[in-house]
Amino acid sequence: MSMKIVAEHPGGADVLRAIDVEAGTPAKDEVLVRHTAIGVNFIDIYFRSGLYPWPVDKNLVLGSEAAGIIEAVGDGVSDFSIGDRVAYTIPNGAYAADRIVETRHLVALPDAVTDETAAASMLKGLTAHYLLHRSFRVEAGQTVLFHAAAGGVGLIAGQWLADKGVTAIGTAGGPEKCALARQNGYAHVIDYKNEDFVAQVQEITGGKGVDAVYDSVGKDTIAGSLKCLKTFGTLVNFGQSSGPALDFKLSDLAAGSFSVTRPVLFHFTADSAYLQTASKALFGMIEKGALKINVNQRFPLADAARAHRALETRKTTGSTILVP
Repeated sequence: MSMKIVAEHPGGADVLRAIDVEAGTPAKDEVLVRHTAIGVNFIDIYFRSGLYPWPVDKNLVLGSEAAGIIEAVGDGVSDFSIGDRVAYTIPNGAYAADRIVETRHLVALPDAVTDETAAASMLKGLTAHYLLHRSFRVEAGQTVLFHAAAGGVGLIAGQWLADKGVTAIGTAGGPEKCALARQNGYAHVIDYKNEDFVAQVQEITGGKGVDAVYDSVGKDTIAGSLKCLKTFGTLVNFGQSSGPALDFKLSDLAAGSFSVTRPVLFHFTADSAYLQTASKALFGMIEKGALKINVNQRFPLADAARAHRALETRKTTGSTILVP
């Protein structure tokens, strides 16, 4: 039997419970992965709460990134073998001791990348990759604003931006999170709890504004984010931890001939060529020491609800993982 954590129905963290089910046998082009580490992300909360539509009526297994070891392979599998260390990021299903995964979603882990690092960086690291290379392709000498700089994606993005020669301005809540962001590539950090981030960005940039804003906060920041952009700047909205920005209007972009995009990771990773290329770039950054993945919270798989509460109340920094 295999333990899984399910959300019985949309709601708060108290809807999560553990169930035991049969592990199953992999079919053609599938493998059975025994999980060693599972990432926890805001997208899990979006699904749990019902903010994102459910693919099932009840008992949704959450979790969108994990790492582990292949225990069994189905027919037609040639790229992977029993005992291989692998990782993946796909919507839902990862809060489990083991699961069956199609091989097209898997990437092999190099020796230098631990299972915990992989589980904490597949979704967040590949998110940082598409943000900086596809959604708005940053170039050396540019200046960008990144909200939630002390979060899992934010810490990865800050280091990657610094490696690219980009001036990164981050926002974070409180002195500890601001200090953490500074240690991870941000040239300037604004404490949004005590400072007006719009005014601070204008001061830092000498009134010019930034080339792009990466905003995963949503309702609380979208209006201010637009005010931080220089003419022809780009707003990249990739989340809504404070709720959806329901008062945003397309005409708001006219203030500076701005561009806006709302990308989704899984649209990128559905392309297996992109998945392999981006993963190689991510692992390469980790291997050369340019990117450190901060796993700052660990919870037993059975304590997924406690992990959710910590993330929702913004009591976490960096990455959070569940350990089966």
